Order: sequence, then structure tokens, then C-alpha cells
Amino acid sequence: MSYIPSTTKSREASRRLPAEWAPQSGVMFTWPRSDCAWGPHQLDAVERALAAAAAAISRHEAVLVSCENEAHCLHVRTLIEAAGGRGGNLRCRSVPSNDVWVRDHGPITVLEDGAPLLLDFTFNGWGGKYPAALDNRLTRELHAGGAFGQTPLDSVDLVLEGGSIESDGEGTLLTTTRCLLDPGRNPGLSRAQVENRLRDTLGVDRILWLEHGWLAGDDTDGHIDMLARFCSPDTIAYTACDDPADEHHEELAAMAAELVALRDREGRPYRLLPLPLPAARHDDEGERLPASYANFLIVNGAVLVPVYDDPVADAAALETLRTAFPDRVIEAVPALPLIRQYGSLHCATMQLPLGAMA
Repeated sequence: MSYIPSTTKSREASRRLPAEWAPQSGVMFTWPRSDCAWGPHQLDAVERALAAAAAAISRHEAVLVSCENEAHCLHVRTLIEAAGGRGGNLRCRSVPSNDVWVRDHGPITVLEDGAPLLLDFTFNGWGGKYPAALDNRLTRELHAGGAFGQTPLDSVDLVLEGGSIESDGEGTLLTTTRCLLDPGRNPGLSRAQVENRLRDTLGVDRILWLEHGWLAGDDTDGHIDMLARFCSPDTIAYTACDDPADEHHEELAAMAAELVALRDREGRPYRLLPLPLPAARHDDEGERLPASYANFLIVNGAVLVPVYDDPVADAAALETLRTAFPDRVIEAVPALPLIRQYGSLHCATMQLPLGAMA
């Protein structure tokens, strides 16, 4: 765990990576294909979960959905509207894709001189684990098709996934060494070189690294959005485990100790809000799945929280996040089907700051 303060003026000094709670134009989804990894027997449940999330978001802002083709667009629109979505806030585009995890293949938006700029980082399937060629092109194809209006787009020759970084909106980035320094992503780049690229492209001047933190079943090599999230510039909600018999206890306790040692921009300890682990969920082979309440999504006026059919832990997580976001509506979104492919609500969405969408 460490942070690296900026000692010289950044080449991109006018850039800023907004926090997720900043005003938004909308939220992106990449809808699962008919031949998706879930398979036909799970697809209905996954689509219902995504439709519930998209419907909830559409009551606050626009929703941009990438679909297979025009027939698929109609199918998706029908599902979201049936779930209570506002049809006038739905935008469906036909763009080929590999998988649903738009948090990692969608654009990361910075503000340059106050105006949105879409950054299209390289996506290589979490270090080459899965096919990713279509997902890696998706942002450019959406941009060419006018989905983002006149918002400019820059392609960046660096592997970076949106789920691997957290911004406080004031120049501080929170991330994990396990993911960003994974040799499958940017082989040959040292930690100092990765830091310099992040400063230059994102406009950050403080990088907080976590050495610990892990969830069974997480195939992203420790994405921060499963572990610890900024709720405000001085508050971090994080995944905690108070059961010494649980396989996560040691790693999450070590991560909690790292978070206690961190300081905000004013040199003060962060306000830390522990989120419980839900009851263990397993796939058909008995492998534990990565369920995390830290995978919440902030939208205009609301926070959408994934829940996992664990009444006690679900209620505790919702109450904790009400404390973190007292001025926003807290909405529960069922997410059990999503974790069967090792992601959750935040992983399946990507916010677009105000002005970034047509």
C-alpha cells in the first residue's frame, strides 16, 4: 500500500477523472448474446436481472444498450420496459460483442478542460483469459455510429479495465497491485511506468495501491470494484469478513489494515464502512462465486446495490450504503444470476458523465 504524489505538473494537467457520483448522462450495458457464456438454461435469469437494473437506471437517466442486431434490440427494449423501464430513456445500438462486462471494455471518461473525453483503453480479456476482440472494438464502433454524439474519443495503448480503478474525483486513484501489475496485461511495464501512464492519461496525481484483497471465484485478478469503493472523497466502503473460518478472512483483514493506514488528500484517515460478505454461493461444480456488495452502482439520485438472496447480509449492506449516501435513494437489484459468470452489477454497467452521450 502506498501513494505517489505528483512532483511535476502533469502533461495532461487539464484532465480529471470524475468520481462516479458526478452528474451523469447515462449508463451503458452490453447485453448478453444468444450464444453467451451463461448458456440457454441461465440466459433467462440473467436477462431478468439485467432488465431490472436497466429499468431502475432508466428512471433516473438514459440507458445505452449494445445488442446483437435490430431484432435483439427490440427484444431487449421489450424486456426492460416490461421490468418498469422508461422507454424514452432507452437507446439500443447494434454492435457485436463477446460478453456483457462493459465496465471493462467500455470507455473510461475523463474531463478535459471541463468537457468529456472518452478514453478507449485496450481490453484483452483480463490478461488473455477469454476471447475479447469484439469487446475491444465495441467503444470505437459505438463512437463511429454516433452513440456518444460529438464527444471525442482517444484510443490508449495500455491495457486497463474500468473495474480495476476507483476515483475520488479530486485526483486520487485507488487500485490493486494484483490486477494492474499482472504480467498478462502490460508485460514489461514496471510499477513506476504504470503509475506514469495513469497520471498522464487520467489526470490523477495520487495513486493508492492495495497489496491485499481477494474473493474466491474472481477471475479479474483483484478488481477494486469488488473490494473497496469511494463513496465520497473522505469515505471508502469495503468488503469485510468477520468469520475466522471463512477462506477470505485473512486476506480481507489484511486489506482492512491497509485501508486504515491510508490518508486522504488532507492527511486524514478515511472514514471506513465495512460491507458484509453474503452467504457463500457456489456454481454447479461446487466452486465459490464472487458475491460482493462493493459492486454497487451510483447513478443520478440513487445507488443501486446488488443483493444475493441473503436477507440478513443484504439488509446490512443496504443500511450501510444508506449511511454512505444519505442524499440518494438506495435500490436493491437482484444479482445472483450475474455472479455465475464471476461479475456483478457494477461489472455489467459503465456510467457516462454528463455530456458524454448523444
